Amino acid sequence: MLQEKDSFAIYHFLEEQNLLKNSPKYWWPNGGTFEVVIGAILTQNTTWKNVEKSLKNLKGFLELESFLSLSEEQLKEKIRPSGFYNQKAPRLLRLSKNMQADFKDFQTFQKEVSREWLLSQKGIGEESADAILCYACFYPTMVVDTYTKRLLKKFGIEFQKYGDYKSFLEEGLKIHYKKDDLNIIYMKFHGMIVEYNKLKQT
Repeated sequence: MLQEKDSFAIYHFLEEQNLLKNSPKYWWPNGGTFEVVIGAILTQNTTWKNVEKSLKNLKGFLELESFLSLSEEQLKEKIRPSGFYNQKAPRLLRLSKNMQADFKDFQTFQKEVSREWLLSQKGIGEESADAILCYACFYPTMVVDTYTKRLLKKFGIEFQKYGDYKSFLEEGLKIHYKKDDLNIIYMKFHGMIVEYNKLKQT
């Protein structure tokens, strides 16, 4: 087991295991699309397999404009496999309406949205906000989830706050990579962490 308490060393420990060989280009399916925003909310308190069922039900409604054509009841039925649909449906519709009101379209949202704006939306916490920024908008930001905390704990690394985990992971890589490359590096890092945990659970 790796002894060094440095995120750059952990990154390369994971990279050596070729964990992303069967993953999509950006690890998160259909990165850079509105679908990621939907998936980031749906995956709260459930498994990705359940999210995939919901996304399949939403086929034809995975663009901002078409998504907003759904009624709340229609959306609840389509996302039922993801659980908590009575909460998630109104939150997704409210988020989408606010997105259209403040940014007009998804392309503008991608370029102009801030973490503060996302965190001001009901139902979006730090993990969901960072997932949207990283995988939907391609911002250089690291996602911290349960898998991340579990992996770091194995290396004897624990923090009390989300922001401390995020800073530890980002800062160790910033000094080794160009700014323009960091988004891809953070995507890859998070993806490898998730895949490593899945591998260890099998």
